[in-house]
Amino acid sequence: MQDRLRAMFCDHLSICRGKYLPGSKIGDESSRFARATFGVHYDRDLLLDAPHAKVREGMPDMELRWQASDIREGWEPSTRVVLGDLYDEDGPLPLCPRGALKRAIADWEKLGLKPKLGIELEAFALQGDETGRLRPYDAPGGVVYGTGPFADPMHINDMIWAKAEALGFRLDMITAEYDSPQYEYTLTFDDALKAVDDIVLFRQMAREIALNHGVVLTFLPKPIPELGGSGMHINFSFTDEGGRNALSTGPKGGPDHLNDLSRGCLAGLVRHHKGLAALVAPTTGSYLRLQPGAMSGYWRNWGGDHRGVTTRISTEGGAKARLEHRMADASANPYTAAAAVLQAARLGVEGKYDLPPMETGDGFDRIDAKESTAQNLRQAVRDLSADTALAEAVGPELCAHQVFMKEREFRKTRDLEPNALLDFYVWFV
Repeated sequence: MQDRLRAMFCDHLSICRGKYLPGSKIGDESSRFARATFGVHYDRDLLLDAPHAKVREGMPDMELRWQASDIREGWEPSTRVVLGDLYDEDGPLPLCPRGALKRAIADWEKLGLKPKLGIELEAFALQGDETGRLRPYDAPGGVVYGTGPFADPMHINDMIWAKAEALGFRLDMITAEYDSPQYEYTLTFDDALKAVDDIVLFRQMAREIALNHGVVLTFLPKPIPELGGSGMHINFSFTDEGGRNALSTGPKGGPDHLNDLSRGCLAGLVRHHKGLAALVAPTTGSYLRLQPGAMSGYWRNWGGDHRGVTTRISTEGGAKARLEHRMADASANPYTAAAAVLQAARLGVEGKYDLPPMETGDGFDRIDAKESTAQNLRQAVRDLSADTALAEAVGPELCAHQVFMKEREFRKTRDLEPNALLDFYVWFV
């Protein structure tokens, strides 16, 4: 087979949709899709009144455009891959998550700062049993920070690592997480857009490699009720016009070494804590993960090297100084989640928000914070609707669409038993 191109975009459900195209499209090119894709839900239900999807307006085209410089080798034979931006007849499509991240980057660049991101993904591995039900991948010897065949008997992660390395992904780490069979995947810090492009393609590649070997790798926040949750931690910093880490005050990090930029970012993330949830934790299972004592970003707080807070400050200083936002999970579109975190942080800096005191509780039996995320997806979308400053910053059309789609999702899933809830999501996230 001659070379072909797999052109993709990551949609409102965090599903990578695209087309296989002939080799003649390998270059600065484009392809058209039905805009009504943004009216489709996980169960393939087409929601006629989805805001800005134009389902009732003839389902017109939107255009996916890509640059030759963004095309890379893919993991399928004779196939290159690319992620692009969506446009309509008026310009950039307001619903495009990649466009929302580009706007967030541009907003920070107006302040003379370039966002850098490092994203940690957590996932569970599942296999079908003799009845066809998905069960945990058989890795009974898996332990937190586990490596080797006890943690991964089929060496699925070795295959993911080898392919990632061959394709130029810069892996920081793969390890077993707390609950077997759960794994963590971390890519190296990079410029914000490249970092998220990489994580979107890496996630898709990892899921497809695992599926080719009979394993369903799911990034759902709580696929197995009796086990822990999976997050998508968003680590971020900024480089200034001189190329220095703008969060750094010297070789030491932590809460005793914060500058005004760090304090402003923290204040913004605390102020917009509740509004952020519907954008970074956007599925029903997200609120099974976001619970007290779960080290998941539940509480409206911040702290030092403390996994019980939502925004954690690294003890590393200098070039490695960073903030870690821990609320998101990978059922979120990574572009939308990263854009939301960066915009909330920017609002804190530009608005000169007051920073509340640092969390001093242990995160289990004692906690200073009095407010948390919503208890369910319905309340979370109401919190987003109420946070007009955050919605305006991220994109009012995108946020209105998110509120509509996630309200419908809440109705579809609120009465599902655990197996039915898993079936609703697992093949897509």
